[in-house]
Amino acid sequence: MSGVWMFNNGVVRLVENPGAEMNIDKTKRKVLVYTPSNEDITSYSDLERHLCALGWERYHGDTTLLQFHKRFTTHLISLPMDFSSFSSNYMYDIIVKNPNMFKVRDM
Repeated sequence: MSGVWMFNNGVVRLVENPGAEMNIDKTKRKVLVYTPSNEDITSYSDLERHLCALGWERYHGDTTLLQFHKRFTTHLISLPMDFSSFSSNYMYDIIVKNPNMFKVRDM
C-alpha cells in the first residue's frame, strides 16, 4: 500500500494518487528561455544560434542525436533530433552547462 496521508477538515486519509486528487496537471509544458533577451527557444535553429554565440560548436559525429561541444572542455550537449522530444531534462542540461544564460519556465 503506497500513497500520501492527507489531512483535510480534521480527517486523515490515505490518498493513492495525490496528483489527481489535487488537480495537478503533470503534463505542463515547459519552455527554455534565453535570459539575456528573454527569448523563448521554439526551435533548434534558435537554440543553435544562441549556443554558437556562447562558444558551442555543432558536433556531427552522431547522426541520431543533435550534439554540441565546447572546445577545450569535456562538455557535450546531446539532444534528440526531433524538437518535439525536447523535454525539460535536456533543458536543464543546457542550463547547467551555461549558467545564467538560460532558464526554464512553464508555458
